[in-house]
Amino acid sequence: MENWIIQHEAALRACVFFAVLLGLMLTEVLFPRRPLKIPRTQRWPNNLGLVFFNSLLLRIIFPAAAVGMALTVEQYSFGLFHWTDWPHAMEVILTVVLLDLVIYGQHVIIHKIPLLWRLHKVHHADLDYDVTTGSRFHPLEIILSLLIKFAFIAILGAPVLGVILFEMILNAMAMFNHSNIRLPVAIDGVLRRLVVTPDMHRVHHSRIYREANRNFGFSLSIWDRIFRTYQAQPEKGHDGIQIGLERYDDPKQVVSLKGMLFLPLRK
Repeated sequence: MENWIIQHEAALRACVFFAVLLGLMLTEVLFPRRPLKIPRTQRWPNNLGLVFFNSLLLRIIFPAAAVGMALTVEQYSFGLFHWTDWPHAMEVILTVVLLDLVIYGQHVIIHKIPLLWRLHKVHHADLDYDVTTGSRFHPLEIILSLLIKFAFIAILGAPVLGVILFEMILNAMAMFNHSNIRLPVAIDGVLRRLVVTPDMHRVHHSRIYREANRNFGFSLSIWDRIFRTYQAQPEKGHDGIQIGLERYDDPKQVVSLKGMLFLPLRK
């Protein structure tokens, strides 16, 4: 089974991505959490256009991506897990958990360093909050994130299966916790004990500065609790929270594909 997953990694990841994307899109239409400010017909093509542009760019620059790095460290028996005698299943689980911690730490640092924030604000400048926001990142931030993952995959000697599972989970969870779906309060409360829910992460997209520096997690919610960056609810409630960034309200600059690509150059 593991060999089959590795051999069909690209197709499997694509199937999971589109299945989750289409499923959440449909759920958002049927059970929306908040009304949208910008029509989907205007935002979705541009946000998804940026996703496909990034995917094409990464295929050109890093054809094998993170999985290729995992195959390389496996070939040369490099990294922590190659110097230990732990069960393979444990190494796979630890890879998923520790790489999620790395993404949490990376997210915190990006918010703290002005030059990196210029790139990340493309993600935060979206005027609405829905499933397409979860994949809306500037290509330079995507490349930076991939290089950081390369380094930690090498340090861990992460197994290929663990890296594949992490990438699929990260993509799916990023779309889920950015989705504009209405979850019952009880279900949200149970889920956020383990994973980041839409209501939990929406706080992070508030225009209020202190709220935008809370709830950094993408998959596991435990990191925000451990490092005390957790905020249960927005101050103005989910109906009153304002999404986006101050002074970034022109759709031509924050919704269009060209505007997103050049947004980091704006003061």
